Amino acid sequence: MPESLTRAIRWDTVVGTLLIVLLLSFGFVDGFGNALNLSFLIGNTLPIALIALPMTLLVVSGEIDLSVASTAGLSGAVMGRLWNAGLPIETIIPLCLLLGVVCGLLNGLLVTRLGLPSLAVTIGTLAAYRGVAQIVLGSDAVTDFPPRYLDFAAGRLGGTFVPRALVPFLVLLAIAVVVLHATPFGRSLFAIGAGEEAAWFAGIRVRRTKLLLFVATGLMSALTGVFWALHYASARYDNATGLELSVVAAVLLGGIDFDGGRGTLGGAIAGVFLLGALQNVMSLEDVSAQSQIVVTGVLLVLSVLGPRVARQIAVLRAQSSG
Repeated sequence: MPESLTRAIRWDTVVGTLLIVLLLSFGFVDGFGNALNLSFLIGNTLPIALIALPMTLLVVSGEIDLSVASTAGLSGAVMGRLWNAGLPIETIIPLCLLLGVVCGLLNGLLVTRLGLPSLAVTIGTLAAYRGVAQIVLGSDAVTDFPPRYLDFAAGRLGGTFVPRALVPFLVLLAIAVVVLHATPFGRSLFAIGAGEEAAWFAGIRVRRTKLLLFVATGLMSALTGVFWALHYASARYDNATGLELSVVAAVLLGGIDFDGGRGTLGGAIAGVFLLGALQNVMSLEDVSAQSQIVVTGVLLVLSVLGPRVARQIAVLRAQSSG
């Protein structure tokens, strides 16, 4: 087993263990363990988890997309505008997903064809997509979506705490795990992240691969925007504002190396639900939204610093033992 993968698994184990320990500890927090709150926790975490799937693949390849929350907001705004215009929801949702593909394609082309850094490009489109969303819907809030769609996005399976929307997410998660960890395409992502030039000489079509990842990220962001509008029964231009910080923090917390080439999807999802559980407990304890943002920012710094410190310690131990 490659050394980098071994380290990633060890980090995943730490994050997964920490998640279990914290969940057991949070059981003593008043109201945390009841079915309604657990359903809220999972439902509120699903938007982060949905975007984390393609974001993990993108960061593994050495790129990042900070426009994901704005793409989700734009998707929700278009959904509300088209619903007000009288289009059926069955037509609106595919159009919103197509819009997400266009947004991701634009990001990908700017990065892969013009050679621009993804961090700078997606900071720019973050602002641009959010501005377009405001133009599309203004300050209106659309809430009268079909009840069956609202129930699917916010309802639970039978009398359990499990949200209905968790089932399709688990299907998407299984597909993403297979793609990243059990296919040549997934192995090519690790190769690109470890060394783009070496991957190109090895015959990997680097630019096309990255373009596909940006498109997939845009598609999933648009899907998240649709889910957000239905889950919270409100389509607004500012839906999902700030969500990109939570997604990046959760993915990096799960052990995905910001420089690319390392990490597992299991670790990323453990990071997502670890962050979601922390935010849920802080809400139960009446911690202000501003303080929650501070905690998320601190976790983002620690998630970048932690794996690097662990690797440095491993290198020093190897040198001293040698």
